[in-house]
Amino acid sequence: MMFQWLQKLFSAPAAASPPPAAPAPRAPAVPPAAVRPAAPGAPQSGPSFEQRDNINAAYYHWLFGTGGSSELETTEAENQVLAALSQILSSHQSGAALVRRLPGLIPQLLQSLRSDNFSAVHLSRTISSDVVLVAAVLRMANNARVANGTQITSVEHAIMLLGSEGLRHLITSVAFRPIIDMNSGHYTRSLAPRIWDQSERSALANRLLAEEMGVDPFEAFLAGLVQYVGLIVTLRIMDQSDKHGTQLGSEMFCASLLRDARALSCSIGREWHFPDSVVTAISEQAGARKGVQLSAMGRLLAQSDYLSKVRILAEAGHADPAEPALFKGLAPSALACYRALDKIADDTPQPDGAPVLAT
Repeated sequence: MMFQWLQKLFSAPAAASPPPAAPAPRAPAVPPAAVRPAAPGAPQSGPSFEQRDNINAAYYHWLFGTGGSSELETTEAENQVLAALSQILSSHQSGAALVRRLPGLIPQLLQSLRSDNFSAVHLSRTISSDVVLVAAVLRMANNARVANGTQITSVEHAIMLLGSEGLRHLITSVAFRPIIDMNSGHYTRSLAPRIWDQSERSALANRLLAEEMGVDPFEAFLAGLVQYVGLIVTLRIMDQSDKHGTQLGSEMFCASLLRDARALSCSIGREWHFPDSVVTAISEQAGARKGVQLSAMGRLLAQSDYLSKVRILAEAGHADPAEPALFKGLAPSALACYRALDKIADDTPQPDGAPVLAT
């Protein structure tokens, strides 16, 4: 069960009930101390329904490159995608089977990292047999080194610098990161990296804000990371229905696609035996309506999703971070979190011909 082995990854060997930890796929641009828990009993704030609706519209226009188009009629290609997705949801087909399986080395590394007294030599030999892990370990170590330090080129040196906790964080993000096949279709090549970037930032925001929302940081991290896994799965269907990348992206299509893709994410989460709180929070985003109350995890996910999208749109020049309306009603901790959502360049090489999705 995926959730069980992820829990083991962040547990001490002798712990009877492992305490939740906070994996971080990227280093915050501001120290975690800048995001302070709210005072006990303080009202929880977050983006309004209108704020989220406006940012979602702008984000998906940017994602699909539709330039603000508000077409309400779906094209034939869009109907084909929605029909195929609906068939997956209504059938007994495993949604999890459509997602890339975990790298074979991950269980070995998991076992080694359960003790702080790990062997750097042994780990370096294991990691060195996987080019993706080698690149990820070296990149993270060089990001963490002091400014005047020398370039780290040895896997063993990188392991000693990162320590067991840094490696645990790294391996979790690598385990979930989709492999992008550059020989795949337009939508997978163009949209998958963007969707994953937003998911990582959302996961980071969840981790930073979980404590003040009274939510388990580990479960919050997973919710942010996997909420769009169903959408990533759907990209292959989109590639098959629109090989030139010109017929998908109407407003009606995006609304239906996101609703069904979130349903698929929930189905995958249940197959992976994720906690009910995670699956419920993802489901709540799909059915969000004005005035509808969300669970604590659902409110956290809605806020982190909003903050990560605003940050991405601002970086792309499609939102003005100086616009007060974007952050109206948000707590100071949310603003500090927003400033932490920097993008870290991912230069991890992808294996030639590696599939995005397992079949």
